Amino acid sequence: MPPCLDVYVWLPECSSEVLGRFIESYVKAADDDERLHTHIRAHTQGGADDVATLYLKARDHYQASITFTRDGATVLGLSVDAPDDLPQTLRLAEQLMEQLRQQFAAPAGCAGVELPPAGDRSEWHEEAWVLLRTGELTF
Repeated sequence: MPPCLDVYVWLPECSSEVLGRFIESYVKAADDDERLHTHIRAHTQGGADDVATLYLKARDHYQASITFTRDGATVLGLSVDAPDDLPQTLRLAEQLMEQLRQQFAAPAGCAGVELPPAGDRSEWHEEAWVLLRTGELTF
């Protein structure tokens, strides 16, 4: 199995409406599975003290993810297979990142091979595994 290139966008605040649009657009979920919607309601209404990441089956990508960060933000992610042609995969990742940023009004995006989602702003700014970065987070 080839490695994955993970593409993420940062949402400083997130509503259940935004999460619903992400799920409708990118997640392949069973219609009768209420667990996902229950989890989203719990996090958007009450928040969490620590990081929680949901890894989900994606419609047209290897995987989708939703991360609720320590500081109340949300990181939306899509993973794509990264076969031998990494430059071509990076170009596709850049296009996907811009699509996600526009679709969800995200101020920033990043991508990297087997890159875990950031759990807070300081992790978002770490450069070790990031291959692409766009936009900027303001404090």
